[in-house]
Amino acid sequence: MYDYAMNLKPQDVVVLLKLLSYGDDRPSYAQMGEELFLSPSEVHASVRRAKEAHLIVGAEPDEGTLDKAAVLEFLVHGLKYSFPPERGELARGMPTSYAAEPLKQKISMGNDPPPVWPSPQGTARGYSLKPLYKTVPQAAQADRKLYELLALVDAIRDGRVRDREMAEHELRDRLNSPVYAHSQF
Repeated sequence: MYDYAMNLKPQDVVVLLKLLSYGDDRPSYAQMGEELFLSPSEVHASVRRAKEAHLIVGAEPDEGTLDKAAVLEFLVHGLKYSFPPERGELARGMPTSYAAEPLKQKISMGNDPPPVWPSPQGTARGYSLKPLYKTVPQAAQADRKLYELLALVDAIRDGRVRDREMAEHELRDRLNSPVYAHSQF
């Protein structure tokens, strides 16, 4: 009999994206927690769940490498079903999805309000899009690479077909670039 009780949580996706942003550097759980506004134990639990989901591979409990092909497949094909977008009222916040870099330069926004993560420090007004996890706006403000990865993921979760295709292409290019080489921890 198999036990399939493992469940990914939204913060696990944020941790995976942060691991991608480090490239070859191996951060500590404490460092990642500080940068993501999570506790080290929350980061450790996220890594454990990602290993159980085969998104991180490695024999040692506290070491591993992101399986970038599996991560990309999950982000492109599973994320919008596992963590569907939650739209809300007009709000002030941080632009995300097609309204943030890198898609902002490639997609004309038109007259519709852009998607934003609600935040009092935000610079844009648009429809609120609940972030994957409550600390996303803070973490994104402190890390441009993470911000761009999170915006691409939001375009996949919430965007129109063209937005999703462009986000997938951009995400695929980034995961295959030397900047995101091994993504070890």
